[in-house]
Formats: sequence, C-alpha cells, structure tokens
Amino acid sequence: MEEEIKPQQKKPVPITPLTAKGRMIEFGMMTLGSALVAVGVYFFKFPNNFSTGGVSGLSVLLGSIFPSAVITSSLMNTVLNVIFLALGFLVLDKGFGFRTVYCTLLYTGLVQVFEWVWPLAAPLTNQKMLELFFGIFLPSLGAAILFNVSASTGGTDIIAMILRKYSGLDAGNALLLSDVLIAASALLVFDVETGLFSLLGLVLKSLMVDWALGSLNRKKAFMVVTQDPENVCKFIIDGMSRSATVWDAQGAYTKNREYVVLTVLSIHQSVLLRNHLRKTDPHAFILVTTSSEIFGKGFLSA
Repeated sequence: MEEEIKPQQKKPVPITPLTAKGRMIEFGMMTLGSALVAVGVYFFKFPNNFSTGGVSGLSVLLGSIFPSAVITSSLMNTVLNVIFLALGFLVLDKGFGFRTVYCTLLYTGLVQVFEWVWPLAAPLTNQKMLELFFGIFLPSLGAAILFNVSASTGGTDIIAMILRKYSGLDAGNALLLSDVLIAASALLVFDVETGLFSLLGLVLKSLMVDWALGSLNRKKAFMVVTQDPENVCKFIIDGMSRSATVWDAQGAYTKNREYVVLTVLSIHQSVLLRNHLRKTDPHAFILVTTSSEIFGKGFLSA
C-alpha cells in the first residue's frame, strides 16, 4: 500500500514591522509631501485661479462664485477636505488609514497658516506660465512622494475609495471626468485665458505625477553573465550592502559554464559596479535596464 504523501504546508512569510528609523523616515516623507502640495496650491494655484481639478480646483471656483473676505479659497479647501475626511471615517471605516488623516490635516492646516502669515492679494510674479509650472510641479512632486508611502492628501481620493467600494463605476475615469469639468468651468467663472491655463495644467498634472513617480523609484537592474560570480557578489554585498541572485547558465555557442548574477541598484551604485567589473572582469557580459517598478524587500510593497 502506497504511503499517502501530503503536500507540505508553506508557512506564511512574516511581515517585518518598520523600525523606529523607518517610521521616522516615512513620517518625514509624509510631512514633506504634504508641505509641497500646500506650497504649490496656496502660492501658485490660488492667486492665479488655476482650477486644475480636485478639491483645490473646486475651492478656487467656489471662492470666486461666493466672494468674501472670510470665505476664501483656502477656507473652502479646508472645509471640503474635512467634509471628505469625515465621510471617509463614516463610510470606509478601518480601510481609512492614519496616513491619509495626517496628510490631509497637515496639508489643509498649512494652507490656512500660509493665508494668515502671508496673505496674497495678487500672484507672486506676472509670468503666468512660470506660475503654472510651479503650481503643477510642486503638488505633483508632493503627491508622488505621498504615493510612495501609501498616503494621500485626501480630497477626491476619498471619493475614489468610496466609489470603488460601493459601485461598479471606474473611479479613475469618474475622477478624471470631474477634473475636466472643474477645469473647464474656469472658462465660464473667470476668463478664457485662465480656463485654458487650467485645462493645460490638468494635462501637465497627470504627466508630471507619472514623471515624478518614475524619477523617485528609478533603479538599475543588472544581469551580469560571468565565470567569476564570487567577485561580483562580494562587491555587491560587502561594497554596497545590497544582495543578488545567482543561477547556473551555459553559453549557447561555446558551451562553457557561466553564471548569471541578478541585482538591483541605485543609479550611483550602478556606476560603481560597472567600473568595478571593467577593472576586475572585463570579459563579463552586462545587461543594464532602468526600472521604476521593483517590488519586494528593500523596494516597493507589492
């Protein structure tokens, strides 16, 4: 009678909690990202009436439709974000994280502080294109930093979470449509020039966020075909405190035994490895690719 072979149960891989240093870095990144968004929105978007979608764009429109010394765009921005934050607490429950709460309150709080400390009656310069650039670049860079630590400044992102949870609607397309409508409304509320700048800013915003995310996460993936893997791995591990994966290979033409070393490095580290191999292993075959989506320990969370 054959013995029944039971498949081995794989133990779940434990999730390593962040160290105190890791938590401080993450906290610092959330603070920096929120601050960049606040600076871009208050100093460049609001004075120029750039309505590029989202809560800040809607605040610009409402601040103009209901002009008042008290009900400003900054106040509208704070009120709307707090409303969405409360809605998130009521509807999303545990899926609504501390990161979003912290970043939303910090972002809206900074905008209010800027208004009290440095009230603006007009744009900082008379160069609208320059102002549009900083009004898009700073919030996009801030949003990319927050995205890297799984955070956001709330607003319409909360609506996207609710739509994704309770309806079959494509939240991304719904938010894109709302952003286009908000930006296009500047044509009617303000003037043609401001409306066109707002629509241009909306297009640039999506491109800038993608660029910023790619730049922040950009790494170099190395595949080194060599007959001396010890030399390559020693330099990677001891010289750069990284790791690598090695597997056996065979030359298709020469039939010689080779080894393939796979590793992922920063741009600076990639230069160091390339220079090291040029000196110590000039016959190594090196394939280098650029990637901004690398998941696993030491990189992005899947």
